[in-house]
Amino acid sequence: MSVLTVACEQTEVLLFDPISSRHIKTLTEAHEDCVNNIRFLDNRLFATCSDDTTIALWDLRKLNSKVCSLHGHASWVKNIEYDTNTRLLVTSGFDGNVITWDTNRFTEDGCPHKKFFHTRYLMRMRLTPDCSKMLISTSSGYLLILHDLDLTQSLEVGSYRMLRARRTPLSSDGGTSASRSAGSRQGNDSSKIHPHREGMSPRNSLEVLTPEIPGERDRGNCITSLQLHPKGWATLIRCSKNCFNIFIFSLSQWTCVYEFQEGAPTRPLVSPRSNVGRGYIKELCFSPDGRLICSPYGYGVRLLAFDEDCGELADCLPVQTSVLKEIRSIYSHSDVVLTTKFSPTHCQLASGCLSGRVALYQPKF
Repeated sequence: MSVLTVACEQTEVLLFDPISSRHIKTLTEAHEDCVNNIRFLDNRLFATCSDDTTIALWDLRKLNSKVCSLHGHASWVKNIEYDTNTRLLVTSGFDGNVITWDTNRFTEDGCPHKKFFHTRYLMRMRLTPDCSKMLISTSSGYLLILHDLDLTQSLEVGSYRMLRARRTPLSSDGGTSASRSAGSRQGNDSSKIHPHREGMSPRNSLEVLTPEIPGERDRGNCITSLQLHPKGWATLIRCSKNCFNIFIFSLSQWTCVYEFQEGAPTRPLVSPRSNVGRGYIKELCFSPDGRLICSPYGYGVRLLAFDEDCGELADCLPVQTSVLKEIRSIYSHSDVVLTTKFSPTHCQLASGCLSGRVALYQPKF
């Protein structure tokens, strides 16, 4: 069964047939506050998270009630991921915690869970497609990468290895060019930061990146949105000038792509534009093949690519920082677009705006 699920600000979850655009059902009181994210665990079970600090499990075969509610976060829950290897549900919230949930043993009262990781100013969390890495973005401008991920090990401060800390140096010419070389490392070598101890697990090694934005070198950058290339080659982020209040973003935001493979040089691709709809987080996305990026822009969306021919990222990485190519802009909303998503199975794109309207796009042949 193919279903499009939509998370709504007013406690609702909407379900649509993505082919006919027919409205199937509305879960009117899915949560007690804004619904932030939806993640399918298989072809019938899905999870939702909310500003009411809970996660809910749902079964498409019985939507009249939740399978169970999960309690463990102390603040708004913003992201849900699922590790297909361990069958652990992974959530993150504005309390700074990343929590794992054992969905193999859920009951009506919930399921066993434990805090996996904690960091201040946490904004978004993602797993790579093969679940070998976890990426975390923060409102203070850091991009954290846990390599060789092992979700069965809860991490305490000092229990992980520090690989390196590096910045991505960009030129001051407005984002059109920059050095191809990897950013200079800050701090000492990993063995000096966290000396290797006999018996210490090599899993969950931490890398800290501090991406810089053209023209904003001397300012921190709030990384408000975080997505991953479908092949795990790069991360797609939305940045703005850092601020004390995460709800008051600067007049300009940037859609940026950073390669984060171990040992690879960091070559950012950026697309600086004015921010319409100040104060709202905009969620962007990759197409299933990774060749297109859809970014909310004003009352519509922009389709961006790495080159004019929509080539593979691996085939057109620039020697220097370059601007993403705008393939097409589509304006079909009467309010600010906040989120976009490509269908993983159909040639289709969905966008949602502040007033609650969902638009579906399909190419005409």
